[in-house]
Amino acid sequence: MQFLDEAKIFLKSGDGGAGSISFRREKFIEFGGPDGGDGGRGGDIIFEVVDGNTLIDYRYQQHFKAQKGHHGMGRNRTGGDGNDVVLRVPVGTQIIHEDRKTVLLDLTTIGERVVFLKGGIGGRGNTRFKSSTNQAPRRADTGMPGEEMWVWLRLKLMADAGLVGLPNAGKSTFISACTRARPKIADYPFTTLVPKLGVVYLDTQEFVLADIPGLIEGAHQGIGLGHKFLGHVERCRVLLHLIDAGLEDAVGAYRTIRNELTLYGGHLAEKTEVLALSKADTLFEDEIAPKIEALEKESGKKVFVVSAATHEGMEPLLRALLAEIPKPAAPHASLDDPEDESLPDDEA
Repeated sequence: MQFLDEAKIFLKSGDGGAGSISFRREKFIEFGGPDGGDGGRGGDIIFEVVDGNTLIDYRYQQHFKAQKGHHGMGRNRTGGDGNDVVLRVPVGTQIIHEDRKTVLLDLTTIGERVVFLKGGIGGRGNTRFKSSTNQAPRRADTGMPGEEMWVWLRLKLMADAGLVGLPNAGKSTFISACTRARPKIADYPFTTLVPKLGVVYLDTQEFVLADIPGLIEGAHQGIGLGHKFLGHVERCRVLLHLIDAGLEDAVGAYRTIRNELTLYGGHLAEKTEVLALSKADTLFEDEIAPKIEALEKESGKKVFVVSAATHEGMEPLLRALLAEIPKPAAPHASLDDPEDESLPDDEA
């Protein structure tokens, strides 16, 4: 499936149907009076949140218009309402104003349905204008026009943990080793051009891991691929920061990524971080030890050592990552819980 995390679309809710000008016509009834029905309501534009991780459906179709309400008819018949247009978007999608700054909707719950643009109200038929002084009104309303606007759809992937690091830090190899995701893997920077999601199964538990394209210095300003994909990190609960053990300046690599997270904002720098040296199979233990010591001194965190190629240190790291992922709050016990058979003090 092709990945797309941003799309511009045009939306228009349906216009209301026009009211009818009609008069009752029956044999032997000379002045039957007005019987024009009201127009129907225009269709709404509705967003529905579904499970998914791409906006590719909106690359080839950009215009969505709900049906107009049907016109009213004689014999006091009201026109039918226009059909709604339901746009199904993946969880984590934001609806953004055409200015690309104002967030209009943030859709983060699967199954959520939101009426974004309401259809126009149908016009009143001439029956509505009958009065004691005007028994035969020849007036009816046209329907109210629907709403219309251009908006941007922007997807921020929903994941429990996100992989961050410099290009070629071993993130793709890591996610392919612990999940069924199969990203492109090669020995050159920027192999990963789009985010990838994978599910990690550990004992009886599972969590979603996101592989984010590599960040470089200046990513928060749009340099490289970083600025576009830092938004995906916002949704992650925990960050797994991978550093290539083969780098001479591992501390410098750590500082670069931490600085970009801080400058980007969005509370990224405040997220819980698990730190690991990757590609441990490429060095001897005595070569890795000084880097571990320097990183722990710089970060104040425990540094894990892993090799996705040999699976060395993978399980302890995944368990540490799972332990840092916030658990959903347990539901409060109901006051009417049948299992609670304790009696009040005065009845005990």
